[in-house]
Amino acid sequence: MSVKREKFERLAERRVTEAVKKLRLIGNLANTNNYDYTGEHVAQILAALETEIQLLKNRFTEAKPADAYAFKFKPPRKQ
Repeated sequence: MSVKREKFERLAERRVTEAVKKLRLIGNLANTNNYDYTGEHVAQILAALETEIQLLKNRFTEAKPADAYAFKFKPPRKQ
């Protein structure tokens, strides 16, 4: 096996494991005994994660670098 393949597999296993752990931590935020949130909060979190998953898929098919990203809640919509 090539050195590049070994490096890829080693890093991918570690990074995917860490990403899954972080996703589970985000899932813990759904506990309404500990947190108060709105449907809009949930929608924004899911949209941000879905966008990043789509960008990840694109990078494996297009090899385009992604911009840096930091999640921030948008202000609530006025009703």
